[in-house]
Amino acid sequence: MGALVPGWPVAVALFSIGLFGCLTQRNIAKTIISVNIMGLGAIILFISANHLPDNAPPLASGAAAGIADPLPQALMITAIVIGISVTAVQLALLIRVVRRYGTADWSLIVKRLQR
Repeated sequence: MGALVPGWPVAVALFSIGLFGCLTQRNIAKTIISVNIMGLGAIILFISANHLPDNAPPLASGAAAGIADPLPQALMITAIVIGISVTAVQLALLIRVVRRYGTADWSLIVKRLQR
């Protein structure tokens, strides 16, 4: 099997795509998707930062020097669960805003609030 491509270019690309989406989209739903893409980029960066090709999983028996650290993986699983919960709250608030103001456009909502 060949060497894996390091994860940081993918992480930077995902984070950049998400940031671009946050800055350019006027729709709240698209902004929520962009924030989630940024979060996935950060998760990929942290998981790939700990990757060493010669390390074994922590379940393998052997020298402690050749065992991968499971802490970043456990923290990223926690980050994924928290991200799903935050997304659910964001979508619930989006439904409430659309029902109240009749639109999911940031600029129209701000104009209606300023009246």
